Amino acid sequence: MFGSVLAFEARRMVRNFPPLFFGLAFPVMILAVFGGIYGNEPSDLFDGVGTVDASVPAYVAMVLAVAGLMSLPLGMVEYRSRGILRRLRATPARPGAFLAAQVVVNGVVCLLGVGVLLTSAATVFDLSAPRHPVAFAGTLLLTGAAMFSLGLLIAAVARSESTAVVIANLAYFPMIFLTGATVPLEIMPGWMRTVSDALPLSYGVDALRWAWSGHGGDQVPAALAVLGGVTVACSAAAARLFRWE
Repeated sequence: MFGSVLAFEARRMVRNFPPLFFGLAFPVMILAVFGGIYGNEPSDLFDGVGTVDASVPAYVAMVLAVAGLMSLPLGMVEYRSRGILRRLRATPARPGAFLAAQVVVNGVVCLLGVGVLLTSAATVFDLSAPRHPVAFAGTLLLTGAAMFSLGLLIAAVARSESTAVVIANLAYFPMIFLTGATVPLEIMPGWMRTVSDALPLSYGVDALRWAWSGHGGDQVPAALAVLGGVTVACSAAAARLFRWE
């Protein structure tokens, strides 16, 4: 039964334009703009790291935020508010199967988005190879887990589709514009950097950039601790608050 549910969710995702556009195309568009302007020459702004080498790991975090904070919670709230999850209880397809399928499908979209982004950056802008590939993969999973757990918490507390859209947007837009995921924090004023310290995705950006370029390692332990804490706390809260109807 899970295979059938997963196939259904995959077809539904293919027909859903916003998460595919913002997960697959939008990061490449941002890369094309900033990469076209600054190239990948070593930059004093990034301690001698190329602009593309410093920016691409941040764009990876943006891909994870799109799926975790927008696509996943909005899909779950839609199912619940329209009574779909309640009616599923009378069928062999349990609601938990739809939740797991949502996570899997959105995870695959994240991997595709990251793959398209890295391939584009390497082909067009001569993106360097990651200094710590294993650490990069682990940090990618941990950052994704933090974003997905936040998304599940949004799905747990939002009682209607309109409320979910508002909450998701309030979480998503500060998360991508004030954390370095799109615009580098290095060019932002000091007060904005202070705001970014309160946003979990900032720590994902820091850890991913270190794993890719090898710079900023002193911030990594704290970043990993924050991401792990967010994952555990939000997952526990979502499990406690989530209702199928």
